[in-house]
Parts: sequence; C-alpha cells; structure tokens
Amino acid sequence: MSASTRSGGLFAYYDELLRTWTRKLSNRHQAEDIAQDSLLRVLEMESQPEQPRAYLHQTARNIAIDAYRRDGAKEQTELDALANHEATTGNPEDEVHAMQLALAIERALAELPLKCRQVFVWQRIDGYSQQEIADRLDISKNMVEKYMIRAMKHLRERLGALAPQ
Repeated sequence: MSASTRSGGLFAYYDELLRTWTRKLSNRHQAEDIAQDSLLRVLEMESQPEQPRAYLHQTARNIAIDAYRRDGAKEQTELDALANHEATTGNPEDEVHAMQLALAIERALAELPLKCRQVFVWQRIDGYSQQEIADRLDISKNMVEKYMIRAMKHLRERLGALAPQ
C-alpha cells in the first residue's frame, strides 16, 4: 500500500478523533494536538495496522494519558476514566456502552472529594503503592486504605447498572 493511500484512509478519521477529544477534554487546542500526534505516529509506522480506526483511537488515548501524567497529574477526571477504559471492538453497541461507562466513571469520580479521587487515580491508574500515596499526601497508610475503600464503594454504587451482565 502506498503512503498516499494509507494516509488518505487515516485522514478520514481525523475529524472523528478531533470531535472525540474536544468533547473529552473540553479544549479544542489540546484535542487538535492529540489528533495530529496520533495521525503522525501511525503514519510513521512501517506498515498499516489491521484496524486503523481502533489503533488511532488507542494511540490518542495513550498520548492523552502520557500528557496527563507528564503535566503533574492535574485533576482531569476525563483522562482518569480513560485509563480504565479499553479500546472498543468496532461494534456500535460496544462503543455506546463504552461511552456510557466512561461518562459514568467521570461523573462518579467527580463526586468524590479530592484526596479520595487522588488515591484512586494514583493507585489504580498510576500504580503507586499505598505507602507512596501516603507519603505524597502526608497522611497515614490506613487513611489511604479508607479513601480507596470509599472510592471503590462509591464507584460500585454509581456504576452497578452499567456493569457487564
């Protein structure tokens, strides 16, 4: 496949990437950066991925999460939710369910107090130990455990209806 044929097919997904990330980040400039970086990374690959649309979306997710971590883990619950969300299979029903789940996670995390939300994100998404989180927040390890229990209970209550059957 020629580079122009490959790039033409990939550019067909640019508007979709841009709309998705503008909605998730509420920042068109950041969304443009993510969409452009995703396309560039895929274009620089030796061969075309089997599922270019899914690959572009996963690449965009990875770029967004990397930027989130690099920028000091600012409180952007949209990105927090993304880290727990796997790429969809292309099935429209799966995509709708995934979007509903991502939005529900985002809302549920936003309802939590800041430290409780930080504990959840740092442990479940960033992989920090309870001791590392306790040191970062200057609280006891026991308090980290309590925050995590509270966050998990809250998410279970809020997401119960969306859980896979």
